[in-house]
Amino acid sequence: MNRIYISCICLFLSAYGFAQNGKLLSKELIDISSSPYWYQFSENNTLKPDYEYLNQLNFYAISYQSDSSIVKGITLEPKREGLFPVVIFNRGGNADFAELDVSTLIYFTAKLAQRGYIIIASNYRENEEYGGADIKDVLYLTETLKTIEKADTNRIGMFGWSRGGMMTYLALQSSDKIKTAVVGNGPSDLFAIAKQRPFLEEKVFAHFIPDYWDNKEAELKKRSVIYWADELSKQSSLLILCGTNDRACPPEQAEKIAELLRELDYDFVLKKFETDHTFSAKKEELSEELINWFDNRL
Repeated sequence: MNRIYISCICLFLSAYGFAQNGKLLSKELIDISSSPYWYQFSENNTLKPDYEYLNQLNFYAISYQSDSSIVKGITLEPKREGLFPVVIFNRGGNADFAELDVSTLIYFTAKLAQRGYIIIASNYRENEEYGGADIKDVLYLTETLKTIEKADTNRIGMFGWSRGGMMTYLALQSSDKIKTAVVGNGPSDLFAIAKQRPFLEEKVFAHFIPDYWDNKEAELKKRSVIYWADELSKQSSLLILCGTNDRACPPEQAEKIAELLRELDYDFVLKKFETDHTFSAKKEELSEELINWFDNRL
């Protein structure tokens, strides 16, 4: 009898913990003028003309539950009243390299938010696995959105950059809640990346991916969409953006997955731009592509 009782308690606690995944734990307004990057967008402590549209938006620091982790993130919301479609943004980098902050969302998604979208982004769990268990930090955001008043949870898109592109592919493999997605300079074949950038393999892959050297082949396949492109959600669609001068994630990465998606007759578009990994000279074009894609697909 005691064994049965203990088993029931364990099942209850397990179910309760699962039900909490994605639960919004905190949400606080961010004063962007106190951001360390405020100087990039302001002059004499006032927004530069090109950034005055930011006055139409609110930035919030959030935290939410993901398994046993409390994960931090940011939301970007129009100030005006309404129900808005949502884009989950998946950042690049790892740990504190390219860490998500206000400037990240300004450069990549603020024009989209001004158009009438809510942006929600995760910084991933502290003990990240570079596309392992931390993919749940992205997937659980669909639950977090249910407590954001202005979010239309029937219209959820996703946008991932660099490593965030890999996270986007993984999300489309695991969920049918993403109606459409955009990947910018995201890796599709981590074996090729490891070969081309041995420093990245040694300092990032081997550091973050559990038991990397013992299970290299299996772990890289799990994170390389070219091995499971047929598992991407058929309910979704995909825009792939590629910088032809990208040295961090060479254009061949986009071309490989595009070739497979053509064979699968998947709903996708590949667009190439003569620019680098961060689209540094093409930020306006990037914003236009995002707005056009999500307006038409979401």
